[in-house]
Amino acid sequence: MIRPLADRVLIEPQEAQAQTASGLYIPDTAKEKPQQGTVLAAGPGKKDEPMEVKVGDVVLYGKYSGTEVTVDDKKYLIVKQSDILAIL
Repeated sequence: MIRPLADRVLIEPQEAQAQTASGLYIPDTAKEKPQQGTVLAAGPGKKDEPMEVKVGDVVLYGKYSGTEVTVDDKKYLIVKQSDILAIL
């Protein structure tokens, strides 16, 4: 598994919705990039900035933040703690 360093966090993004609340199906080209996910691993933090997120937290992050990583055909996202907007 991936072990993030310093203030980095490993997130498993939630799947983009394939259907609207009214029942319409959204094509792949029109789906928005997900901005919510579950924390799978977190680094130890920095000396002057302790980690506020922990494994299992559901978080909201910036739309274009982080680096996408694929391991065993699963997509993950590695972001800095400062790119996380909120813990849900």
